[in-house]
Amino acid sequence: MKNLVLVGFMGTGKTTVGAALAASMGMKHTDLDDAIVESEGRSIPEIFTDQGEAYFRDVETKRLAQLLAAGHQVLTTGGGAVLRKQNVEMMMEHGIVITLYATEEELIKRLENDTGRPLLAGGVATRVKTLMAERAGVYDFAPIQVDTTGKSLSDIVMEITSQVVERTQDGEQ
Repeated sequence: MKNLVLVGFMGTGKTTVGAALAASMGMKHTDLDDAIVESEGRSIPEIFTDQGEAYFRDVETKRLAQLLAAGHQVLTTGGGAVLRKQNVEMMMEHGIVITLYATEEELIKRLENDTGRPLLAGGVATRVKTLMAERAGVYDFAPIQVDTTGKSLSDIVMEITSQVVERTQDGEQ
C-alpha cells in the first residue's frame, strides 16, 4: 500500500489522527514536522526565527521527498506543506492524500493556547482567519476530504479507513 498522507490547515488534527490511523491500520506513523526538527536539531519556531520561512519550506520539501520514498506509512504534514506544487505532486504520486478540515471557530478554539506555531504570532483568531483566506482551496486536491469538527477520534479514523479501503479496492494503491 502507498503512504497515507494527511494534509490540512493547522489544528485540524493531522498528528493526532495520523497516529491513531497508523495504529488502527498496522502502519508506521511519521510526522513531517518532527522529522524536520530531528534533522535540523532545533524547533520549528527556531528555524523560522534563525533562517526564515523560505529556508524551512526548502527543508520541508527535501524531508517530504525522503519520507515518501520510504513508503507504507501514515505521514502527517504541516499545514503549509501543500503550498509548493512540487510537494503536492510528490504526495499524489507516492500516497493517498487525505485532507482534514474543521470550521474556523473550531480551529481558533483548538489553537488559542498553542505557542509553538510561528505563523500564529500576532493573535490566533486574526492569523487563523487571514491564513485560511490565503490558503482557500489549497487542500482541495486531495481525493479524500474529512471534516473533523465535533467528531470523535475513533469516528474520524473509521471514516478515513473506510474511504481508503474503498479506494484501494477500486484499484488505487
